[in-house]
Amino acid sequence: MTKQDPIPTKRVHNLIVVDESGSMSVIRKQAFTGMNETLQTVRQMQKQFPDQQQRVTLLTFDSSHTTWHYDNTPASRTRDLSWKAYNPCGCTPLYDAIGKGISKVNAQIKDGDHVLVTIITDGEENSSEEWTLKMIRTMIEKLKKQNWTFTLIGTDNLDVETMARSFAIDEHLEFHQDVEGTKAMFARERRSRERYNCCVSENIAMPTGSFFEEE
Repeated sequence: MTKQDPIPTKRVHNLIVVDESGSMSVIRKQAFTGMNETLQTVRQMQKQFPDQQQRVTLLTFDSSHTTWHYDNTPASRTRDLSWKAYNPCGCTPLYDAIGKGISKVNAQIKDGDHVLVTIITDGEENSSEEWTLKMIRTMIEKLKKQNWTFTLIGTDNLDVETMARSFAIDEHLEFHQDVEGTKAMFARERRSRERYNCCVSENIAMPTGSFFEEE
């Protein structure tokens, strides 16, 4: 008999929301590569922790569209994005993108599921039509009590800490909007994601505010 992997007993939803507005064109290649490396990391987590079921919802957005690259897709069925799949243009309806993403995943989870939300942007809200900051904050405050972890990653032209606080997000990371800065950011995000999954596997909660901390 061959040894079989344990039956997954935990579900981890990876919601990844990435800004595709025009200003992201400066780091298009790095953002594109980083998203694919993040998908690779989630697939790696599926192999490393067979007791977990990793699922992916990945959306990119600007003022002309929201693209759902993956929607509650098992990690093993995800593939790297094609170059044409990410083409920055338009404005930044950040509230709408966050609201849509959270609402979709919230309708798909079951009791006991874990959700890791990653929001990456180089700009502030400027064109949402459906969601407001108050609506987003209220939703996040509620879901943080239900195994949801929210992270906000922003460029150094923003006050990322204040921006995160306005959303009631405890975990934030600032990066330089250049080739090396973007590359380093995604590498740090992946290491943090790995630590997060280790904690889920061991039923340990990551201390609030420590998601991106490294020894």
